Amino acid sequence: MNELELIDRLKGGDQAAFKSIVETWQDMVYNTSLGIVQSVEDAEDVAQEVFVQVYESINQFKGDSKFSTWLYRIAVTKSLDHLRKKKRKKRFAFLQSLFGVNEEEVRHTPDFNHPGVGLENKEKASVLFKAIDKLPDNQKTAFTLHKLEGLSYQEVAEVMETTVSSVESLMHRAKGNLKKILTDYYQNLKE
Repeated sequence: MNELELIDRLKGGDQAAFKSIVETWQDMVYNTSLGIVQSVEDAEDVAQEVFVQVYESINQFKGDSKFSTWLYRIAVTKSLDHLRKKKRKKRFAFLQSLFGVNEEEVRHTPDFNHPGVGLENKEKASVLFKAIDKLPDNQKTAFTLHKLEGLSYQEVAEVMETTVSSVESLMHRAKGNLKKILTDYYQNLKE
């Protein structure tokens, strides 16, 4: 059964079609989310939210773009929404801790292993992912989709609903920012 048949069957409420879509796309959705939210548990939560939205809004998919592009858009949007909510909670927890209401420690380090990172590079990857996390959302999204997910600039542009030249610019700025963040990090280690 091809992708269009699956989508048509899902639009008709076919549970088997939904299961097949989840099985086909779950790794891509999870890895995209993981690259952005940088936490295994959060990426799993986001992936579930993505597929719930796919199920609930499949009738909004008109076929103007590839299904994978539509799915990437949902995954990126849900991941960024999740980060924004988490940042609000961290700010609230910080304010509470100032007044002694909440003793809970807020973790800042990535607590995951990305599927594309070998064990021998885990420490370097942790530093890189911390740096990626400091990028503005649009740079983080472009960098994650292009470098971690392997999408072309054209595909990234379709997911982000922008132009290829905008993606090139975002990637250029992301690389420049990462270079500065990482240079500062490694210089501070030497001191």
